[in-house]
Amino acid sequence: MAYALQPCASRILPVCTDGELIQRTGNGDRTAFEKLYQRYARPVFGLALRRLGDRGRAEDALQETFVSVWRSAGTYKPERGPGAPWLYGVARNAIVDRSRARNEPPAEAPDEPSFEAGPDERGESSWVLWRVHRALETLPEREREVIALAYWSDLSQSEVAEKLGIPLGTVKTRTRAALAHLAEALEGELE
Repeated sequence: MAYALQPCASRILPVCTDGELIQRTGNGDRTAFEKLYQRYARPVFGLALRRLGDRGRAEDALQETFVSVWRSAGTYKPERGPGAPWLYGVARNAIVDRSRARNEPPAEAPDEPSFEAGPDERGESSWVLWRVHRALETLPEREREVIALAYWSDLSQSEVAEKLGIPLGTVKTRTRAALAHLAEALEGELE
């Protein structure tokens, strides 16, 4: 399973980085903006809902976030960091603005509590998944391959060794090394 990034040249935008999408949005590319919205609407809404505690205000914060992204994408500087933190910074500002506007009545109270994962949990899960995938990209190919087979194909270490045609001890060594690299890459981010 390869995670290498490919150039973002087509209008379809299959594997653009967030930074590339933001830059294209800054140039007026609506397709890139729609792709950003598809990637981040749920996590941003979840974050806003968790912080604001009101669905209506969270929806307003989400809308303000993407209006601001559209208007200010031209100010994004890729050399200052990846696109996702920039986008979450825009979202944080919109959420703070909504939290200051507390004089509005709450939109609606839920009828019954839900035991399903809410938007905030799904948003947080999306962020964690994104970070883990970004960290996986930093692994050497041999380690990434072992992790992918073990976790996404749900193979035991013996089955991974058999599939790759390598000794079981090598699979265990690569797994330990990969997990250590991931722990280091994600240290302090997923707490």
